[in-house]
Formats: sequence, C-alpha cells, structure tokens
Amino acid sequence: MIDVALMVEGQDGLTWPRWKALAEAAESLGLAGLYRSDHFSNPDGPYKDALDPWISFAYLAATTERIEFGPMVSPVSFRNPIESAWRGAAVDDLSGGRFHMGLGAGWQEREHRAFGFDLLELKDRFVRFEEGVQVVKLLFESDEPVSFEGAYFRLDDALMLPRPSRAGGPPIVIGGNGEKRTMPLAARYADEWNAVFVTPDRFRELSGHLDRLLAAEGRTPEAMRRTVMHRVTVGATDADVKRKTEDVDVAELKSRGAMIGTPNDVAEGIQALGDAGAQRLMAQMYDLTDLDGVELLATRVLPQLS
Repeated sequence: MIDVALMVEGQDGLTWPRWKALAEAAESLGLAGLYRSDHFSNPDGPYKDALDPWISFAYLAATTERIEFGPMVSPVSFRNPIESAWRGAAVDDLSGGRFHMGLGAGWQEREHRAFGFDLLELKDRFVRFEEGVQVVKLLFESDEPVSFEGAYFRLDDALMLPRPSRAGGPPIVIGGNGEKRTMPLAARYADEWNAVFVTPDRFRELSGHLDRLLAAEGRTPEAMRRTVMHRVTVGATDADVKRKTEDVDVAELKSRGAMIGTPNDVAEGIQALGDAGAQRLMAQMYDLTDLDGVELLATRVLPQLS
C-alpha cells in the first residue's frame, strides 16, 4: 500500500508558525511524514522567508513522535557532507529513528551565485556529489576510523562518535529521474530512490531501469525503497479546486502527473502511483497555509487508498 507524506518548499515563505502548523497537522492526521526542500531562495522572484533546515528538523525530532522527515534534498554544494552526516545521525537519534538523509548535487544557479557557493559544471558537480555521498556513507557505517581522498572532500583517520543508534545510520535518499547519472548513483549508494514529477507509466519505466542498475551493483530490487514527489492540490469541490489553482496551468500540470482535484480525483491519481510500485508519495503542497487541503488529504483521500 502506498502511504502519503507532505512536502513543502522551505524557501518559499516558510515561517515558524507555518512549520509548526504543518507538523501538528501531519502528526495528528495520520500522514506518514513531513519533508522539505533545502534552498536559500527560489530560482527567481522576490526573496521570501526560508527556515534553516537543520533547526527545523531538530524541532520535528523534539516535538513529534510518529512522522518521518528529512530534506528533499540537501545539496553537497553548500552543505558540507561531513557536517550533514553528524547532524543527520544526531537528529535521527533524537527522533528515535525517523530521519531520512536526502542528498543532492545542487542545481539552482541563483542561490549559489548570491551566497558565494560554486555550483560547478555538470560533470564536476556529479563528481562532487558522488564523493559527498561516499563520505556520508563512510561516516554512517564505519565503526573504526576511516580515510577518504577525493577531489572535493577528504577524511583522514576520521570517526564519528557517538555512533548512530540505527545500524548504518539514517537511510540515504537520492532523488531524480536522470538515467545516466542520478539513478546509477542511487543504485550504488542509496537506500531510497525518489522520482520527481512523473506519471505512473513513467515511474514504472524508471523503476524497471533501476532494477537493472541494482542488478549490476549486485543488489536486489527489494534493497531500494521507491518514492515519488509530486504536486498535490485537493479541494472539497470543483469550485474550491478552481480557487486554489487560478494562477497555474492545471491541464499542463496534470499532463505531467500532478494530482489536482477533489478527494476522489486525487485518490485515483495516488492509487495509480501505488499500483505502479511507488511506496510513498511526498505530496508537494505549494500553498503553505492550505491546512484545509492537508485535512482533506488525510481524511478523505487516504481512506480510499489500498
């Protein structure tokens, strides 16, 4: 059965009152988790409030008891993976094993330029990304001091203490649909692969490709958890849906697999992803104040899923 978590853009006007309200809703309404992006700004437009991700995760660890959470995803281009490993293990322990360590290469030019981080050309960016993932895995999994010599990151007889309570540390999540770079890295290093903005048919195709990549790495299909992040907007009535989507091209978004509509419509879309093999939908809610939509998702959509 597919389960459903929330996902929000942490740089798009996320404030403490909004984060607290979303956390309370996800926890109390039976949603599987609450995830967020890790950016300093949006790609364009005015700057908006952007909560620091690690503080927001520590808040969830300390104030919730059930939901899973993590970054989707944290770029190694401006989050040093050594520090991310320490923080991720600590937050996972604090939460009782509910943190997921989403890692990415970085992509947004504006935030890198504005805050002085090198984005790098694509080839070098993925070299740095793979090194960052390797470093995190080594620190999570090594009970003895370990060394690593890369072009961008280095360890020299390094040991992370205390050791993570969860054997091997929190699960590593790699998100993206790239068949030549991203998915091979997921097959090699990740515990969870997250597809982004895909239709059920495309998810099924990519999942089959992932199976072949896993086999080449000597791993079984069952070794990889498979999730999807996609836009979700749910309204009580057609008029409510129209009000919530008046500034977007609904037809274009639906053609890409977005789930927009009344509870029955959204449930049908989510179920199709589950039938295609997705184990979790991270429902991307672009309106951070749409708590009635969250309630509809929990009370009128989830009961329809099987």
